Parts: sequence; structure tokens; C-alpha cells
Amino acid sequence: MPVDPSASVAPTARVDPSAHIGPRSRIGEFCVIESDVVIGADCALEPYVYIKRWTTIGDGNEISAGCVFGTDPFDKNFSGERSYVRIGHNNKIREHWTISRGTAPESATVVGDNNFVMGSGHIAHNCIVGSDIVIASCTLLAGYVEVEDQAFISGGVVVHQFSRIGALAMIGGNVRVNSDVPPYFMYSDFNIAAKGLNLVGLKRAGFRREQISALKRAYQLLYRSGLKLEEALGRIETEVATPEARHLVEFIRSSKRGICRE
Repeated sequence: MPVDPSASVAPTARVDPSAHIGPRSRIGEFCVIESDVVIGADCALEPYVYIKRWTTIGDGNEISAGCVFGTDPFDKNFSGERSYVRIGHNNKIREHWTISRGTAPESATVVGDNNFVMGSGHIAHNCIVGSDIVIASCTLLAGYVEVEDQAFISGGVVVHQFSRIGALAMIGGNVRVNSDVPPYFMYSDFNIAAKGLNLVGLKRAGFRREQISALKRAYQLLYRSGLKLEEALGRIETEVATPEARHLVEFIRSSKRGICRE
């Protein structure tokens, strides 16, 4: 049965007969659920949520009023063919967020698990958003942006298309992200600039003192040594032999847009 018997659907909601609503999920007043939508177990949709075609939502998600998922991408190259939004489990997405599906046929916009997304913003086509991320209010992610796990993006941040934000990076409010953002560090200024380690985030994530000291050395080599980038990366590989340092080097070496500077 498309709507599980234990799910509840408000009388003013409109659910397409082909949509799947999982056990114990609650669909609020005036919600619209189109065809080819899958909503998992134990989800809660507040009033006026609109879930468009080819969207899949996992278990335990809380979606607040006025959200629209699966919108056509804001991309002139979009041809109207089938593409997807895929959202994982246990996300809390507050009021008035839009999430667009992919541009190319059969491509997807992906959001992971356990994310806390505050009110009013946009995740554009083909973004890849990881897990355990905080995104504060009025933030905009342009197309093809990638955000690694445990990043913290403050309010009013705008992220240029194809930019990448590394794991446990912390971005201050009203920052323009127009280059790749290496993991583990803290950033601010209108044009994004590195400002040191994300100490609060690292400690909350359970990093030990020796892990933090190693990342501090990596930061010094990358941003304070005066070395050219490839020289700094070589020194980090030689002097800071930790998994986090290796991830930092791999992230930077794979950058196509270049990384932000101090």
C-alpha cells in the first residue's frame, strides 16, 4: 500500500496515489506530495510542504513549513528530463528551504544524514551535502557545491558553484565562498580567508590534543610559512603523518578552483 496504515495524512493534504509514505510518518495540512515520491518511516512534514516528483526522503526527517524539495534546477541547460533529489535520514530542515533536482538526466542532488538546516535558504542542483552538518539561516549553495561531513556554515553565506567545503570547516556569517575551503580550519571575511583552526568544532568532534597539534602544524606550513603551495603540501606529508593531514593534502591537491588563502 503506498501510504502505510500507520502513517497519518491531514485531510487538506494532497498525496498522489503512486507516492509512498512510510510507517508512522505524518503529513501536515495543505502539503502536496507528487507522484514518484518516497518518504520513509517516522518523518514529520509540517503544513505547506511541497515534495515534487522523483524525490526520495529517508527515515526520521523533520521538515518544517514552506519547504519545497525537487524543484526544477535554476539552470538554463535544464531540459526537463528525469533527475532526482535524494535525502538521507534524521535530518532537521527548518522553514522555507528549496532543494533542486539535478540538471543532467538521471543526475541527483544528494543530502546525507543527521544534518541541521536552519530557516530560509537554497541547495541548488547537483549539490552533494554530507552528514552531521550545520547550515544556518539564509545560506545559498549554488550548483555542484560539495560539503563534507561535520562542516559548519553560518548564516548569510553564499557559496559559488563548483566550490567545495571540507570536513569540519567552520565558515563565519555573511562570507562569500568563491574558492575551495580546506577541512578543519575556520574562515571569515567577505571574501573568504583562513583564520586558524576550528578548535571548537575539533574538540566537539572528539579530536585529541595530539591530533589538534598536528593540524596546527599543518596550518602553519600551509598558511604561515611563506612556502609555495606544493612545497607546503610536501612538508605536511613529511612532517605531519596523520590521517587528517593526509585528507587535507588530498583535498587541496584535488581542488580545481584553488583554495582560499589567509
